[in-house]
Amino acid sequence: MSEAASVGSHGRLRLFCALTLGDSVRDVLVDWQRHSLRCHARSVERANLHLTLAFLGHRPEEELGRVAKALETAVRSLDGPVVLSPLRYLETRSVAMLVLADEKGRAGRLALGLHEHLERAGVYEREARPWLPHVTVSRFRSPPRLRPPLPDLEPFSPSGAAVYHSVLTSGGALYEVLESVSLGG
Repeated sequence: MSEAASVGSHGRLRLFCALTLGDSVRDVLVDWQRHSLRCHARSVERANLHLTLAFLGHRPEEELGRVAKALETAVRSLDGPVVLSPLRYLETRSVAMLVLADEKGRAGRLALGLHEHLERAGVYEREARPWLPHVTVSRFRSPPRLRPPLPDLEPFSPSGAAVYHSVLTSGGALYEVLESVSLGG
């Protein structure tokens, strides 16, 4: 577990846990956004591309250690590499996402394990809808109803996992890595 950033004395942090994407994966996704989603929406910036495992929302700053420990424990329980690949494009009422196939279900088991550890730590309430492996690629006010081809992205493994602080600004959210852990291999 490594600490990548410091936290100010805000008192509360808007937290989420996510799998981080390597540079080559981000490069392919940014190129795909430019060519396939053209101006129909506000593309998620390269630095903000990730795969959310659990969104915790506003939490007291002192809970950060428990959240980081839950993430580290869940990652240590992995029985092999997480391997993902593009499955389909999906639009909701406000975002577009690239849904990912989860080879051998390891990302799903990681997410569920993390949810259990976070619940036991008293810092998380699981969402009613099932977890879906995806990367949010754009945001919009109304769905553009696009049908882009999938990005030319070979199966890949995330580069790590992290606890993020989401800072809301007028230009969109800024994500700051507070703690990170390697997925090994």
